[in-house]
Amino acid sequence: MSRIIFLTFFLVLVLNARDNPFFPTKGEVDIPYTSNAKTALPPLKRATIAIPSQARTIKKVTVEFINLDGSTQNISIELNNAVDWYLPIFISQSMGDLHAEKTKEQQKNLDPKKKKYKQFYNLGFIKFYKRDKEIRVITNDFMIRDFLLTKPHRIVMDFQSDLNMNSQVKTLKGRYYKKISFGVHENYYRIVLELDGVYKYKKQRKKKGYSFLLY
Repeated sequence: MSRIIFLTFFLVLVLNARDNPFFPTKGEVDIPYTSNAKTALPPLKRATIAIPSQARTIKKVTVEFINLDGSTQNISIELNNAVDWYLPIFISQSMGDLHAEKTKEQQKNLDPKKKKYKQFYNLGFIKFYKRDKEIRVITNDFMIRDFLLTKPHRIVMDFQSDLNMNSQVKTLKGRYYKKISFGVHENYYRIVLELDGVYKYKKQRKKKGYSFLLY
């Protein structure tokens, strides 16, 4: 009799046993499966994102990542800051790199009003100076009109005069300005300043000429 009871108890245990005790049952979904597959990736140090020349404001940054269970998730941060398209957007988990970049940027962004104007074009009767995104035009000639053309972006300036000179073109070095050209037309001469990206400008009349500020 005891043998029959023991055999019955043994059969019940076998029938209720799980096929593989190393995998979770249907109700155990909070712990992801693991495997021996190699998933090691190099740690993030720093990545950069270049922004287009027409960008002026950053509104949002979104990061997409993969969770432990293989699902994909996004996290965003809302921003409202001005950006300089010359500088890339950095993504970093290296505090050393972050501190170094911050120090360099602080040194670079000194008060622009303390910087001196640098002459980059001189025809005698008209001179051009630059200080970052500001252009100073020194001349006694009256500016008839000014306007912006695109593809490429360039500022056109017409000055009243009866000059008789040959046309000329000069390639410029550095940021913001690529080329300046001069040409004579009937009763006026034209200066065209080609820019290196997408800009608008504000013009002001000065005591000895004009001022242009790119933005």
